[in-house]
Amino acid sequence: MKTDSIKRIKLLLVLLLLTSALAACVQKSSNGGETTTEDGKIIVNIGRSVGSNPKLPEGDTFEDNAYTRAAEEELDIEIRNAFEADGEDYSRQVALAISSGDLPDMMIVDREELKDLVDNDLIEDLSDVFEENASDYIKETYASYDNRPLEDATFEDNLMALPGTESLAAPQMVWIREDWLEELDLTIDEEGDRLITLDELEEVAEAFMENDPGDSGNPVGIPFDSYLNGADYGGVFTMNSIAAVFDGQPKKYLIEEDGSVTYGSTSEGTKQGLEVMNEWFDKGIIDPQFGTRSFDDIMSLLTNGQTGIATGPWHIPDWGFSTVREMDNDARFAAYVLADDDGNVNVFEQNTTGRFMVVREGYEHPEKAVQMLNLFYDVMLNKEEADMENKFPEVAEYLEQGVDDSTKPFNIVLLPNQKYLDDYQDIQAVLNEEMTVGEITDSQVRQNINGIIEYMETPEDALTNGWSNYHSRIVGWSLMNKLTEEARFNWVETAYVNNTPTMEQKGANLIKLEEEDFIKIVTGVEPIDYFDTFVDKWKNQGGKEMLDEIEEELAEQE
Repeated sequence: MKTDSIKRIKLLLVLLLLTSALAACVQKSSNGGETTTEDGKIIVNIGRSVGSNPKLPEGDTFEDNAYTRAAEEELDIEIRNAFEADGEDYSRQVALAISSGDLPDMMIVDREELKDLVDNDLIEDLSDVFEENASDYIKETYASYDNRPLEDATFEDNLMALPGTESLAAPQMVWIREDWLEELDLTIDEEGDRLITLDELEEVAEAFMENDPGDSGNPVGIPFDSYLNGADYGGVFTMNSIAAVFDGQPKKYLIEEDGSVTYGSTSEGTKQGLEVMNEWFDKGIIDPQFGTRSFDDIMSLLTNGQTGIATGPWHIPDWGFSTVREMDNDARFAAYVLADDDGNVNVFEQNTTGRFMVVREGYEHPEKAVQMLNLFYDVMLNKEEADMENKFPEVAEYLEQGVDDSTKPFNIVLLPNQKYLDDYQDIQAVLNEEMTVGEITDSQVRQNINGIIEYMETPEDALTNGWSNYHSRIVGWSLMNKLTEEARFNWVETAYVNNTPTMEQKGANLIKLEEEDFIKIVTGVEPIDYFDTFVDKWKNQGGKEMLDEIEEELAEQE
């Protein structure tokens, strides 16, 4: 039974959606009540979470591409998009589907949406379907996380979704234009350990601003987005790594030694990080338009050569820096990490679970969801090179061209826990001639390494895709691998729970409070001691209640 509160919330979302001009841009299709096609294929209507830069070949679409065509042929199905949208537009479509109870056969949801769907009996129990159909490799992948993703998708002993995973991805990195460092004869990281200090980062930013190596005419030091802090390692243009120098972990719920829970954004370490940010803003090192630029504006700063510094994850070269290289063929980035005074990198324990694929209640063929999981994240992933080119030639071409993974019907990640580090070892083994490209089991890594080798041999002539793969898989992964081997990570235990009642009622306002007050502190509208006022406001406006509820939920889990 649907609760009245959920009905009211979802009705409001529906009204907002219907009045939004964005809704007109979302593509929709309907199966008209059909369950099979005229030639007997099973129809699968999917709510598609798509990417903004898919790199699809001309003529291909999210509904009709190499991945969907392969799935239709292998599984005797016909995939149709009930709706497709990106970002917030997709979230609105999911909210509309939940509120109306009119769900596509399958769709991707987040943790809170999954809980709503379970509470309202809108999705299928996949326990038996998963056990009977999931491949050994898929089960082993979940087992590499001690089955925590499956546990997150389980309610009262029933598996209610197919969870994505989050492989080891720490830490947030500081990416700096290496070609500019060489042009200006700037030396940082003299020890070669790829650990840098805040002072060194400040020195580089000042030099880039004074000398304008990008010949932009309007150089910018370090850009940060207005949200300032991210909840995971995928966060771009955030101050997470700066706060981490002082053992601050913004936007994370931290489990203390006595079992209590604190909020990282209210910690002393975050306050110290904000103090550094304020000093940098006063010196002009931080973008003077901080707090007003959109994400796209900041990407333009990089592309136009106005800035050569960005904080972000290992994979930002794949989708962010590629436009920089297209504008400047000589562009190169180096990746560093900010360390504390003891040479350690303070990182939080990342949630092992990503988003979830759900199947609507009553759908006659829920096994097709598991079979697609097998196809995309086992069969295609582990095909040998020759088999891949013969069995799935279009997909092989996609991998070579760097077509985005969001073109798969399932826009989730499902990889073993140490996947990135294992892949890095394979790539290094090939580069060291200890194994051949054909011996690499992962089809996508095989395609990546071809571009990497091409870039290493003739960097000026290599395609942008090879340039991107080199920077993410060699530069980014090598830093992760080095820090892991040297045991540089200082892990902080974090709490991951479903939204509590207070989070649902007051969470959005508290996030807004945090972002607005942090902008005030960084820009000097309020003094650094105003941080203590922020902490009091955060606690009194619902934060203390949220922490109590999280502690209670953790106690129940134990």
